[in-house]
Amino acid sequence: MIYTVTLNPSVDYIVEVEELTLGGLNRMKRDMKLPGGKGINVSRVLKQLEVENTATGFLGGFTGGYIETWLRQEGISSDFVPIEDDTRINIKLKAGQETEINGAGPVITESETASLLHKLDALKPGDIVILSGSTPPSLGGDFYSRLITVCKQKGAEFVIDTTGQALQDALPHGPLLVKPNHHELAELFGVQIRTREEIITYGRKLLEGGAKHVLVSMAGEGALFISEQGVYHASAPAGQVKNSVGAGDSMIAGFVGTLSLTGNVLEAFRAGVASGSATAFSDDLADRALIEQLRPLIVMSPL
Repeated sequence: MIYTVTLNPSVDYIVEVEELTLGGLNRMKRDMKLPGGKGINVSRVLKQLEVENTATGFLGGFTGGYIETWLRQEGISSDFVPIEDDTRINIKLKAGQETEINGAGPVITESETASLLHKLDALKPGDIVILSGSTPPSLGGDFYSRLITVCKQKGAEFVIDTTGQALQDALPHGPLLVKPNHHELAELFGVQIRTREEIITYGRKLLEGGAKHVLVSMAGEGALFISEQGVYHASAPAGQVKNSVGAGDSMIAGFVGTLSLTGNVLEAFRAGVASGSATAFSDDLADRALIEQLRPLIVMSPL
């Protein structure tokens, strides 16, 4: 079973205006409300790929109820810890450029924290836990390490999609996959990356640190897959980019879901790039039809 963990989910309120006038009245051209949070995005795309999974984490208030209802309507299994505080709302304001205003997240109590750790006691060997996104400040900076400890004790694999110290701390524990984009990779090592060769160099440092597989997304330049089996580049298919939210999460879903079904890392890479691209070309996350349409268009080459 694949489990996704979203510690700080959100309702993403997407607002589009013709032109933004600061200090004045602005009228919406279009708006959408979507369940947000990186792990939740992964669960939704896994469902499109017909890969069974369970979404967990923390949900509270009317916003948490909105997310729970949405997931249930999509047929996604969920097992969230109910919390007293409200799940946050993130605003994505589109007015030519896109501006994001993200909520800090709820306060998580000690008993709520213990409830989530207790849920992970059900893990068993062969399970995969996907840890994604930001952590509410009340949980402290080491909470991912606590979750990873439980995964290792139960013999489960884990994927981590975060940045900074939390990612550095996770590497010695052997994550199945890490997926920085090229900007995050540069920031992680405190360098400037200008070439594909430099991306490969620093991607290999993640392998040396303990990661089993590394995906580096490069927007329109496609993606790199780095593992002990070699380095591969996949081109990005042509299409109109509509959406900057969730493409990386979709790439993780495509990779992990396909790897769990087939055991083939290169087909998993192809599916990851197709899934990420399909989300970039959609108003919401990718659907199965578009993923399958794009999958044969992904050209992979060894480097």
